[in-house]
Amino acid sequence: MSEATVTPPAAPSGPKEPEQRPHGLGDALRTWWDGLSRPAQWGVGVPILVLLALLPIFPPPLLDTPSYNLGLVMAQVAMYALLAIGLNVVVGQAGLLDLGYVGFYAVGAYTVGLLTSPNSPWNQTDGGWLDSGWAWLACLPIAVAVTAMSGLILGSPTLRLRGDYLAIVTLGFGEIVRLLADNLTEITNGSLGLSGVAYPHIGESASKPDGVFSGGNSGNPDSANIFDRASYGTYWYWLGIVLVVIVLLIVGNLERSRVGRAWVAIREDEDAAEIMGVPTFKFKLWAFTIGAAVGGVSGAIYAGQVQFINPTGFNIINSMLFLCAVVIGGQGNKLGVIVGAFAVAYLPARLQSVRLVSSESAGYVLLAIDVAVFVALVVGWRYRSSSFGPWLRRGFVTAMTITGVLALLLLGSVLLFRVGGAQSLGDLKYLYFGIALVVMMILRPQGLFPVRQKLLTYGRQVYQAVRKPVADNPIGVRR
Repeated sequence: MSEATVTPPAAPSGPKEPEQRPHGLGDALRTWWDGLSRPAQWGVGVPILVLLALLPIFPPPLLDTPSYNLGLVMAQVAMYALLAIGLNVVVGQAGLLDLGYVGFYAVGAYTVGLLTSPNSPWNQTDGGWLDSGWAWLACLPIAVAVTAMSGLILGSPTLRLRGDYLAIVTLGFGEIVRLLADNLTEITNGSLGLSGVAYPHIGESASKPDGVFSGGNSGNPDSANIFDRASYGTYWYWLGIVLVVIVLLIVGNLERSRVGRAWVAIREDEDAAEIMGVPTFKFKLWAFTIGAAVGGVSGAIYAGQVQFINPTGFNIINSMLFLCAVVIGGQGNKLGVIVGAFAVAYLPARLQSVRLVSSESAGYVLLAIDVAVFVALVVGWRYRSSSFGPWLRRGFVTAMTITGVLALLLLGSVLLFRVGGAQSLGDLKYLYFGIALVVMMILRPQGLFPVRQKLLTYGRQVYQAVRKPVADNPIGVRR
């Protein structure tokens, strides 16, 4: 009987390479950015900031806003970006649900208005200790201090609450500030508001007697000088960019410090953080105060740019829009919430000149076609989705989302159709922002640019060490 042939086991071929997980474009960009040194990051970031600053001067055809001055729109984007960064400290990093953030925005604006408006009994520019030329610049740190103090006063008794209870208290704070501004007529001039609010008197000349930040500076689009081409909205946008960069540097350094690590621990599990020795109340109060101060900066910008404030500009709807920017962009991601702020502030202005339908009858026809396509996609998904590949499944989900959103927008356009002119998409901003939130919660609840947790202490050194190429020389038993 012949012996069975035994095949010897194959020699080990070395350690098995770890399986590479597919990365998307966002992960690839993030990995590339994290691999750069700090000077290299500044070398890439500064040209990008310069290009962003030149957008209102040389507006691209697709980004231009036909119904509004692009400089004013971008100034509002910068203001919303500041608000989103401040709210992100509270909601995204510390995990505190704040529904009344518009209250801090109002406190900052009314601080500047009460100290500089001729309608205010506390006006300090008419024979007081403020000169009209630099009154706004002097009031900016005062607005920051007052809003930070209001955050400290509000947070001290309320931050012992959590979840829905904290959200209700902050919502009440926002409404209380608005109602006080509306009812204290002897101080705030009530619903009539405060006019003539101070602004920076910088760059005064014969052609610009009130300075470059004055509403009378409409810019000269035919000039070869960039600074002459810029309107007052563009100058406010440039000032907003500078303040956004400063706030990002401060918040970024806090995020990489012990304070930022405490915020992350509180956001993930407050009880566990408390057990591990983190003084949660102190760090929550830090987050609330810092977020309030950043909101005060944005309120001061708003008061100086518009030069008029009244209670209707600080309603609860604006507070929801600020929170919408944070949720859409990605809670906890500083650059993500700036993208969310851009979407909330820019898209309504850009879509103000866009109309889906030119007549009511054509709108109903397009709505019927879109609903038929949507129903066909749903039926196909219901009965054939098990045989779809991954890309086909994504295509079906994307098509259903687009047709569903388009159906709702068409429905709004035909139901609100105006005789003599079709309904613009800019008037339906609350509709499509609500749709966007619903779609985001279903398909991408972490936001467009979700935050990625990484080592905060010596994070860059560890990252660069593990990314070094491995030497070809064998080691260990294989030498």
